[in-house]
Amino acid sequence: MKLRQSARILKGKALASVRASVIAFNGLDEDGRVTNVLLRMQHAFEMLMKAALNQQGVTVFDKKSGKSIGLDRALNLAQNDPKIKLTNDEAGLIRTLDGMRDEEQHWYTTVDEGILYMHVRAGVTLFDDLLDRVFGERLGNHIPRRVLPIGAEPPKDFQLLVDEEFERVRELLKPGRRMGAQARARIRTLLAMEAHSDPDTVVSDKDVTRVVKGMNEGKSREQVFPKLGGVSANVSGEGVELEVRFVKSGGMPVTYVSDGADASAVRVVDLQKKYHLSKSDLAKKLGVTEPKATALRRHVGADTDPDMSNTFHMGKVRYLGYSDNAYNAMLAARDDLDIDEIWKAHRPTNQPAPICTQPGCASVAAAA
Repeated sequence: MKLRQSARILKGKALASVRASVIAFNGLDEDGRVTNVLLRMQHAFEMLMKAALNQQGVTVFDKKSGKSIGLDRALNLAQNDPKIKLTNDEAGLIRTLDGMRDEEQHWYTTVDEGILYMHVRAGVTLFDDLLDRVFGERLGNHIPRRVLPIGAEPPKDFQLLVDEEFERVRELLKPGRRMGAQARARIRTLLAMEAHSDPDTVVSDKDVTRVVKGMNEGKSREQVFPKLGGVSANVSGEGVELEVRFVKSGGMPVTYVSDGADASAVRVVDLQKKYHLSKSDLAKKLGVTEPKATALRRHVGADTDPDMSNTFHMGKVRYLGYSDNAYNAMLAARDDLDIDEIWKAHRPTNQPAPICTQPGCASVAAAA
């Protein structure tokens, strides 16, 4: 495959970082080990995503600032690219690694060795999958198989790891232990892992406090971390041939507090991050005029669906922000249906009906 020069450079940076992450994982020095592993693995995926997007001719620079986009934006673009085809499960793993990295880099966290091994091994598996999918290369051609992440124990079931970690936190929170800081560090890791099932996961200190309160009240793991119940890991092979892939497998539904949900399960969500698209942004991304974008929004119900839009208030000004769910629904409608028919059915009232030059139009108009 002939690579763009910039894509080749970005791919090289990604490979260098994944090698550094594996070396740090297998290293003997414990000081800063987890930090190095997560920093390098997160960087490896950010560079790989940008290399893949750049190779497909997708811009990776923000139009307003001129700066390179962040990992989250790159993941959204990769999920919509017909060549990369990044799945929700794959994006969830990368977001989880990014969440762990963020907590470790900007504050502190404690990552159980079993959890770290499973996520790094899954990261290596996914990196290899994406490298092959986009560039037709295998990771084994760039890194000796003998140095891939090695665990002293075979990987455990993901839900068992979560249960064990939950019980460790419960022990640390017992009265008289004075281990609150250690407990909160482990809670941050559990919260970061909810990114496997929720792309809008953000770990905040308010969320940590909410979990501590719930656990002190005797709440169960299912009540405090409902989104983790729908995550599992498929493990195949052994030794250097071991492959780990995270998948969502159902789990407890999450409802709003007004519908009776346990308050200990309610997270703080960055609404500006989730609903980051404006009406004009949607039109530009879809390649249609703003009036036709309005018709598409009406067709999919984007303005009234809480998963697609949110009303923001800035003083007396109110405006709607749209999520990637709205874009994906509108994109599917644009590609699968007749855009002219959608326009006729949902066009803004101040827009004239399109002029029809086909035989029979006059009789249809008269009947209407």
